[in-house]
Amino acid sequence: MRSTSNPAFRNLPVGGGYAGFQPQAQGYQQPGQPGYGGYPAPPTTGDRPMTVDDVVTKTAATLGTALVTGVITAIAVLGGAIQPWPPMIGGLIVGLVLSLVIIFKKTPNPALVLAYSAAEGVFLGAITGVFEAFVPGIALQAILGTALVFITMLVVYRTGAVKVTPRLTKWIIGATIGAAGLMLINLLLSFVGVDLGIRDAGPLGIGISLLFIGIAAFNFLLDFDMADTMIRSGTPSKWAWYVAFGLMTTLVWLYLEILRLLYMLQSSD
Repeated sequence: MRSTSNPAFRNLPVGGGYAGFQPQAQGYQQPGQPGYGGYPAPPTTGDRPMTVDDVVTKTAATLGTALVTGVITAIAVLGGAIQPWPPMIGGLIVGLVLSLVIIFKKTPNPALVLAYSAAEGVFLGAITGVFEAFVPGIALQAILGTALVFITMLVVYRTGAVKVTPRLTKWIIGATIGAAGLMLINLLLSFVGVDLGIRDAGPLGIGISLLFIGIAAFNFLLDFDMADTMIRSGTPSKWAWYVAFGLMTTLVWLYLEILRLLYMLQSSD
């Protein structure tokens, strides 16, 4: 299994499955082939091999949870029912903590994944409410833009227009690490009053946002390839929640960058 820049997938073992999981080792046999001690019992929902439907349904559940909490939070912020900073900071911290628990626990937990999605929805909803107050209609544009990029990259992957090769994988991982490092440096310098201008509404800031959107989009190729490998290797269906979590992390980054780009483009008019 190739490496990936997504921390959710990087904890999965090489070769698919988890903790050395292999379909035959878990009692999966072809019809008519007896296993050790006779024919194995039919696999249950929890240990049967993952399918594309599993990934689709679990991803839809996580996105739906984030969308509901996000819309409710954005409406509350726009209506003046709540201030944007408490849910923004609270959602960010809770989401970060839950993501670390999910990553290092190395066990697919639907409750944790859905809680993470809800927290990210609150975080994104608060930010969206602030941007929407300045630029009406920007929220819908950002959502549609994110969906368009996601669908486009899925089509690109499924048609094989761009092959996920080891060289491309290394390039995407390096670009992602570079982007994260640049943002960290910019954040640290801002504490001492130094502004690099990479997040301002100018040519440099717009260029950086476009670059980050491109890197996030290409990360989907690695996510899709990793999920595809897990399905083909017979990983248990419960790990579809882990796939959904990994896709959610990339979607959050992409949405934030598209939202920022739209704001810079429209505020500079």
